[in-house]
Amino acid sequence: MKRVLYAALLPLLFCSLVVKAQQPRPDTVAAQKWVSQAFKKLSRRQKIAQLMVMRLSEKRGNNAVFFTDDVEQLINKYKVGSVCLFQGNAVQQAMVLNQLQQKSKIPLLVCIDGETGVGMRFGDVKPFPDQLTIGATGDAAIAYHTGNAIAQQCKRVGIQVNYAPVVDINNNPDNPVINFRSFGEDKYKVALYGSRIMQGMQDEGIMACAKHFPGHGDVSVDSHLDLPVIQKSIQQLDSLELYPFKTLIKQGVGSMMVAHLYIPAIDTTRNQAASLSKKNVTGLLRNELKFNGITFTDALEMKGVAKFYPAGEAAVQSLIAGNDMLCLPADVKGSIKKVRKAIRHNKLSWDDINQKVKKVLLAKYNLGLDTLKAIDTLNIAADLNKDIEPIKKEVYSNAITLVTQADSALMPLKTSGKIAYVGLGLERANHFADRLQQAYNADCYYLSYKDSNEKAETLLKQIGDHYQTIIIGLHKYTKYPAKNFGISNAAVNVLHQLQTKPNALGIVFGNPYAIKNMVDARNLVAAYEDDSLMHDVAADLLAGRISARGMMPVTVEKFNYGTGITTSIYVPLVQSQMIGLDSIALNKIDSVAGNAIAKGATPGCVVLIARNGKVGLYKAYGSLSYDVKEKVTRQTVYDLASVTKISATNVSVMKLYEEGKLNLNKTLGDYLPWVRGTDKAGLKLTDVLLHQAGLVSFIPFYRETIDLKTGTPKPGFYRAQPSATFGIRVADNMYMRNDWVDTIKKRILTSKLGAPGKYVYSDNDFIFLGKVVEQITGLTLDEYVRQTFYLPLGMTSTTFKPLEHEPLNLIAPTEKEKLFRLQQLRGDVHDPGAAMFGGVAGHAGLYSNAYDLAKLYIMLLNGGELNGVRLFKKETIDFFTAYHSDISRRGMGYDKPEKDNATSKAPYPTLSASPLTFGHIGFTGIGVWADPKYDLLYIFMSNRVNPDGGDNNKLSSLNVRSDIQEAIYQSIFRTEKAAIPKPVVAAKPVPKLRSTSNRAVKK
Repeated sequence: MKRVLYAALLPLLFCSLVVKAQQPRPDTVAAQKWVSQAFKKLSRRQKIAQLMVMRLSEKRGNNAVFFTDDVEQLINKYKVGSVCLFQGNAVQQAMVLNQLQQKSKIPLLVCIDGETGVGMRFGDVKPFPDQLTIGATGDAAIAYHTGNAIAQQCKRVGIQVNYAPVVDINNNPDNPVINFRSFGEDKYKVALYGSRIMQGMQDEGIMACAKHFPGHGDVSVDSHLDLPVIQKSIQQLDSLELYPFKTLIKQGVGSMMVAHLYIPAIDTTRNQAASLSKKNVTGLLRNELKFNGITFTDALEMKGVAKFYPAGEAAVQSLIAGNDMLCLPADVKGSIKKVRKAIRHNKLSWDDINQKVKKVLLAKYNLGLDTLKAIDTLNIAADLNKDIEPIKKEVYSNAITLVTQADSALMPLKTSGKIAYVGLGLERANHFADRLQQAYNADCYYLSYKDSNEKAETLLKQIGDHYQTIIIGLHKYTKYPAKNFGISNAAVNVLHQLQTKPNALGIVFGNPYAIKNMVDARNLVAAYEDDSLMHDVAADLLAGRISARGMMPVTVEKFNYGTGITTSIYVPLVQSQMIGLDSIALNKIDSVAGNAIAKGATPGCVVLIARNGKVGLYKAYGSLSYDVKEKVTRQTVYDLASVTKISATNVSVMKLYEEGKLNLNKTLGDYLPWVRGTDKAGLKLTDVLLHQAGLVSFIPFYRETIDLKTGTPKPGFYRAQPSATFGIRVADNMYMRNDWVDTIKKRILTSKLGAPGKYVYSDNDFIFLGKVVEQITGLTLDEYVRQTFYLPLGMTSTTFKPLEHEPLNLIAPTEKEKLFRLQQLRGDVHDPGAAMFGGVAGHAGLYSNAYDLAKLYIMLLNGGELNGVRLFKKETIDFFTAYHSDISRRGMGYDKPEKDNATSKAPYPTLSASPLTFGHIGFTGIGVWADPKYDLLYIFMSNRVNPDGGDNNKLSSLNVRSDIQEAIYQSIFRTEKAAIPKPVVAAKPVPKLRSTSNRAVKK
């Protein structure tokens, strides 16, 4: 069961120390009893020591030195509360922890500084990818998987707190301390990916720690060596640096690490780090941002603090500031002495200390330390390494980025023709060079950063003009930017000489900021890491076995954030005339869209037109809302509303039908056990697909849970924070009781059933069908469609629950709901019923941008295949998209034109749509129509329900969608008419003129 951890004083969900997860345990009488008993065992000195985190080891030369005896003495004498793991192998760490936990009468809270998992510290465990590499991927679900795997490692080795994720925004390329440890420079992506890593860890019972508050990304000084200064206003900090921290606080991060930064806008006390500032910790973090969890200082042994607050002064000031835990104080005895002195001088009080100690003890209890178990050392290193390679492969294959491509013929690499590989930073062949030699018999050249300019010149002469393709690999440079990442001038000279050659392809294996050395490269790949697994991914990319999917998480010189040429299932974008569209006729679309926005039909929209498998028009108009001037872009993700029915549920039904797993002549009762014994059991799937099974159109499930006079939720149905029993998110800070889903299903089962054979468009039809898909496949609907359709087609933005996948700024807001959820909805599904199913339902909940959604329908227009990926037989598509009812215009799940469209006073969806057309419209302002006769796809996306919901009907009354669709057809007809050759008419003979005098001319 998935679990979420919140701030330490709130009800928490937890797991046991080592292997098996405990059931969720709130702040109960048992918890308070345990805390009280532990608290009574502590003397005053020991209470202060409970707030200290001690270093357990450090690296000296090539060896790890453990301070086991020193820490044990501190445990015996002062009962220090926590230890932090650093260097050493897995068995060593486990054995030392077992020894110390056995000696400690009050269990130690075990922490690790493990942004890339325990492999960041353990010598015999490989690290997970850097956060910047994860930031290059296009799906935050990958961050969640990584966080989950890191948590499993922590549990296995007896760790309860991981000082991760880093949610600093790296907006300074020369940052000497954050850099590749950040997810990137975009605050929305940093916030999203940070929250997903955090949730991945906390869902497995490991407390995450967001760092380094209030933001360490824009510095040029390493706080390990000195105190960095950030000269920004509060407004600047609030709009950028604080954004990810505010997001993680809202998402329930368990702890926060406060940075050693001097920020005069927050506190003008000279040379006082933010970690020691009461205005920062208590004023900003606690009071303004409402963070109630555990706060850790950054290491107090760092020069950024120790330089100005030596010998225990830093510990005192940290507690005065409002911190709970003192990380790595240099002198425990001296710090305790200084804290007691501060209490005597009324700078602190014992009430302050007691409150913090009880808070830490409660966190220990809730993290499972009341039932401490010894760590099993058998196979521990193997267990810690087991998930790393699959996670790395997932991250790497989604992160690798085609930054620029002047010659598409370079990928895939041809086996014919001579290939040279130039490995810069190498003394000999590495795994990537071996792959190139094996696959292409490449000639390999190596230049280490110790080699001379003379050797570099010799290498260039050897390469000359003898090769059809030159691959340049930049390897083994340092991760931080000092001294150009350690790349030698000789290597830079080789780069400059080779990168501009038209047959050269550069691959940068490591920190992408090093791309500044290759800004003139005609063909360039960012590979982010330099290990054998990334070498395999890069080699597979060159061979055409995988596609480039990543995007630059930071700006490097002329390559802006988000740069990346995606080669996965690429639908070409061409000029409109290349696909038979008259560009002049298409100009009407601009005026229709502009008029719709001007008259308040929608704040903005996106229009996409494709023919013959190519996109000929893809334009964004207007803003995401009327009051916030965020512009709509082509990447904007919209709530598809009822287009979910055909884009998720119906294609799933088609797939299962084609595979013989679903029979349309069977009934709901044949597939859904919970329907049996009701009057819905005998409903035939064919009738359900055609909306003529007799089901009511919709049921306002939410009405039972709110006060109808005020619109506010009734007590007992929702909580502001998720828990074991309130785990269904319906909106921001609103989680529904889990068991209410059964009530919703019961309401559908007991709803009045109409006479069969009558057409009634119903959401309930597709709620049932979504459940049928889940029952047959054993997967949730969102998991099934993602695996079966969206990922194979490269539809990365097409997803349910978009807040788990997409940065918030890419998602269009919908209604500002005045009943039920009482908030601006953005990323939470607009449809209330779908929201009460947790955002995943057969009738609504899907989100997408227009380009990704187009891939699904171009595949259907292509007869079930797109770019070599076949998902359907043509016969299946033809069957489902044909008319199937004598009483309506419906196909099997699909909407279609009226059968009398040509003579109708109100043609639908537009006059010129052929009878082969299939598609759907969505309540939020969506329209998708595919016409096989013209091999035409039209997608219209808008958020017309922003902000007033369904009351705004101008999109329909102004005929916006249909007028644009008709303009498309007229552009086709105009092109076709222009292409018809005119009949040749014989010219009449011209009579010969006689001599033309002036008189003759006048006559």
